[in-house]
Amino acid sequence: MKRNLVLATVAAAALIGGGTVAAYAGSGDDGASPRQSDVRVAGDRDDTQKDDDDGDRRDSRDDDRGGRDDDQGGRDDDRDDRDEARSQAGRTGVTAADAIAAALERTPGTAVSAELDDDGSRVWEVTVVEGDGTEHDVRVSAGDGKVLSDRRDDDDDHEGRADLAALKGASVDAREAAEAAAAKGVVVEIDLDDDGPAVWKAETTKGEWNVGLKSGAVTPHHDDDRDDRDDD
Repeated sequence: MKRNLVLATVAAAALIGGGTVAAYAGSGDDGASPRQSDVRVAGDRDDTQKDDDDGDRRDSRDDDRGGRDDDQGGRDDDRDDRDEARSQAGRTGVTAADAIAAALERTPGTAVSAELDDDGSRVWEVTVVEGDGTEHDVRVSAGDGKVLSDRRDDDDDHEGRADLAALKGASVDAREAAEAAAAKGVVVEIDLDDDGPAVWKAETTKGEWNVGLKSGAVTPHHDDDRDDRDDD
């Protein structure tokens, strides 16, 4: 009877205190060692669950902040690219279209790209593909438009033939695409993007643009354009 009274009293105290209470109850009057009994209440479980929920919310907030930091980093990189493009464009008097024309005069074929070198050398690098798919890397001075070198690319990776195939039926060539994109800023790069339905991709001092191979229409380029074309 005495032991039952002790247990009841301890259990009541645990319910009021909202924690875990150790209860000691004698085995009777025989002098045996007391027996310990843990009385655990719902408050402990609730506190544990609350800690878990708080931790999940903190992790979620950290993930959100990390995503925003990545987005901001991407925007910073884009701004750096635009700044570099403006800096390059300010040092040249020869446009992308001019460089392509000079390269084709030296090496007849099909121009598939032209890029203003970003190493400060003030040189356009133009890729020209011959009818058999042979590629040439033609370097043109961005200062006076003179051809500085013409190096044949002997790597047989079929890229030249693939570019020619992508341009089959096109009515807008690289030079014309560069001229069209110039309405959107000074062109610092024009390139054939053939991952999906082919388009000319132009980078200017004001952004990135797509130029249609047949229409010559200039539209904003988005990073997901390639995925959209792949899904078509």
